[in-house]
Amino acid sequence: MKLLFLTDNFPPEVNAPATRTYEHCKEWVQDGVDVTVITCAPNFPKGRVFDGYKNKLYQKEIVDGIKVIRVWTYISANEGFLKRILDYLSFMISSFIVGLFIKTDLIIATSPQFFTVISGRWLSFWKRRKWIMEVRDIWPESIKAVGAMDTNPVIRFFEFLEKRMYKSASKIVVVTDSFRKILIERHNVPSSKIGVVKNGANTSLFKPVEKHAGLLKELNLEDKIVIGYIGTHGMAHALDFILKCAKKIQNKKVHFLFLGDGAKKVELLELKNTLKLDNVTMLPSVNKQEVVNYISILDIALVNLKKSDTFKHVIPSKIFELCAMNKPILLGVEGETKILIEEYKVGVTFEPENEKDFLDKVMIIIEKQNHKEGFENLIRDFDRKILAKKMLMFIKD
Repeated sequence: MKLLFLTDNFPPEVNAPATRTYEHCKEWVQDGVDVTVITCAPNFPKGRVFDGYKNKLYQKEIVDGIKVIRVWTYISANEGFLKRILDYLSFMISSFIVGLFIKTDLIIATSPQFFTVISGRWLSFWKRRKWIMEVRDIWPESIKAVGAMDTNPVIRFFEFLEKRMYKSASKIVVVTDSFRKILIERHNVPSSKIGVVKNGANTSLFKPVEKHAGLLKELNLEDKIVIGYIGTHGMAHALDFILKCAKKIQNKKVHFLFLGDGAKKVELLELKNTLKLDNVTMLPSVNKQEVVNYISILDIALVNLKKSDTFKHVIPSKIFELCAMNKPILLGVEGETKILIEEYKVGVTFEPENEKDFLDKVMIIIEKQNHKEGFENLIRDFDRKILAKKMLMFIKD
């Protein structure tokens, strides 16, 4: 089977969509599928093309058996709504044009961003091939959730397009049970059309290891209780709230480590300086292999989002990698993620953006560190290899 996959994020980018797509496609190639991925020059989240790449009209490489075609896009940092829309539109057009010349039996397009799936729909029509929509976020609802835009004619038009895409796709793959419920109840999508394939962990890369002694020494954290946030510093993550709480932590051994970049990174650095925080270290993003070293030095892993009903339906993918390395989760997300953490007993939850609850739960999780059985159970159920096979069976059926 020849499969064409459209995604605007792919390694060496290290965000959740890039990792999910790569790890699934890698498994499919090993199962005999001929996979071609159309993506752009790696640039997320800083909006600068990675070393060794150029933003060219067309460039091709092979990554672990996956045929990767990178197309030209208008590149901008993950900030400014208009610039991001131009970025998304340019990938939609470039991926469509190049996709017309790729032989395939099936097309998969992943959302967000939403314009990628429009390209998938167009290619399906012109190539007379079925297409599958992967929904990793309910978009444009998530735009409103982070406060980027209120309901207006543009949002309503996106919502119209959203319903058209759900209707035209042959099948839809969602990443949470909540998303499936929303599509059935709110958008009248037939349940038989929807498959749930949640995120998971690459257990070959993410596994329990000793703390990286050299890194601890380099960061002067050898005698600290390290609470770490690793990932995008964006509008959805409410990291300003965490910095303000860090100011009020009484235990001098507690130290916060932030690793990553994003639209809010500059503001967060300014806030850190304004608050004169000496118990916070903020570092830029690193590649996936280096991430393992940073996770290793954590005592507690922080996963946090803004307080919003929209985020009750998501499960941040980093949870699975953190649990694979046996790091207890300090969770500031409600809904399905909270249920997951409590069901598997792999951490402690607090109400998002509730300062008192956060400070109380920091003290509780420091004292409560025995989560080993929960980690083993969760990773057994969310091994990325198994999930990749599950998705392949669904799309082949």
